Order: sequence, then structure tokens, then C-alpha cells
Amino acid sequence: MAMSGGKDDGSPMMEMNTTPLIDVMLVLLIMFIITIPVATHSVDIDLPQPNPNPPPEDQIDPIKNKIVLTAEGQILWNADPIDQGELVRNLNATKTIVPEPELQFEPESAASYDLSAKVLNIIKASGVTKFGFVGNEKYRSFGKAGGSQ
Repeated sequence: MAMSGGKDDGSPMMEMNTTPLIDVMLVLLIMFIITIPVATHSVDIDLPQPNPNPPPEDQIDPIKNKIVLTAEGQILWNADPIDQGELVRNLNATKTIVPEPELQFEPESAASYDLSAKVLNIIKASGVTKFGFVGNEKYRSFGKAGGSQ
């Protein structure tokens, strides 16, 4: 390791040697990095405890009612044709059942949009809480390039 003390002509060196200064700064930087506490960001989530008692058999497979709207403008309640008045009566009757049956809504692809909107408004007005759209997976291939059924 060679060190130079100036020029060979005997004049003093005018530049400051910064190597020891850089070494001290690197040591201080490493010390600060080591002493900084590790930032632990945790989110506490209260998960439900598993129920050691399984539910009764009648609650394992709950009742499901299915509304299908056909291309001919019919409303089918569990495959039986009904009108809008009967739909209201059926929805009100299902709200009294404990636990409330799930209501599944499946309009056919060629069903009237107007009828779908009317039926959805009837369902919303009835106050049914367990409601879902089913059968949409049949239409996933539509809209994609080259997709058809």
C-alpha cells in the first residue's frame, strides 16, 4: 500500500486526505442502520373461533328458491310459472322462514331487460336479505375475441 506525501519537488501536499473521513462516515452509517428498530407493521384480525358443535342437518343444506326469467317473458319460481303478484306473495312468505331461504336470480340470455328490472325492483322492495345472481358463468366466453358458446 503506497502513500504519497506530496510531490517529488519537496512542496507540501495541499489537498486533504478524505479516505479516513469516508471510513468514519461508513462506520457511522452502519451503526445507525444496526441500531434502528425493525419496523413491524401488523394488522390484528379477530378471526371467528371454530364451532365445536356442527349445525343441525336441516341447516347444512338450506332451502334455495330460484327465479328464472325466460325469453318468452315468463317468471319461473322453482320451475313453476308465476306472475308478478304471486312473486310478491312468495317473497313475503319466504321471509318468515327461519333461516331465510337463499333466493337465486337467473335470467336467460334472451330475457327481457324490462322484465328483469321489474323483477329486481320487486325483490328489492320485498326486503329479501339472501339474494344472489347465478348462471353468469355461462356467458363468460361472450365478449372475448372469438368466444362463443
